[in-house]
Amino acid sequence: MSNSTISLFKKEVKNLDDYLVLITVSSKNYQKTNIDVIKFLINDEKTPGVYVTLNKPYNIIERSLKNNNVDARLIIFIDGVTQTGNKNKKIKNCLFIGSPEKLSDISMAMDQAVKALPKEKFVFFDSINTLTIFNSPATVARFVHYLAGKMREWKIKGIIISLEKDVEESLLNELTQLSDSRIDIKS
Repeated sequence: MSNSTISLFKKEVKNLDDYLVLITVSSKNYQKTNIDVIKFLINDEKTPGVYVTLNKPYNIIERSLKNNNVDARLIIFIDGVTQTGNKNKKIKNCLFIGSPEKLSDISMAMDQAVKALPKEKFVFFDSINTLTIFNSPATVARFVHYLAGKMREWKIKGIIISLEKDVEESLLNELTQLSDSRIDIKS
């Protein structure tokens, strides 16, 4: 995320205590954008949070964040990638779900993680695209409505990431409608 994108992000959320922002990003800028947004929330805003990862194992993301000077101790990870023998296994600062198709497990883990953090917090959801691989469009649309509603109920800073080309336009439009802001980061 370039300085201009960080400026845009700040501008979009500056007058909001809690918000829901949809960020669409190219696959080329995906990793950098994720790190920069988390870095801004942790280092600049001093806000702890929940990172829902459906694309990479949490230990890879945690290492990447640490390599970019982000204090990962302020993050509770929800890992929907790593397969474990125990349902909802928990270690240190991570809850393992095992698959992006387990939407109710993701929901319960998010609720548990959000309640474990102090008052001001964020939820970073990475990414809606992966849900569409494992679930029907209608199921993902219902989950998106639920997710947006929960983020509003929790009164948190919510960020949802979507690759710009890999998700149905109707789902992006629905997410945009539910969000306070949509930031499109082009290649």
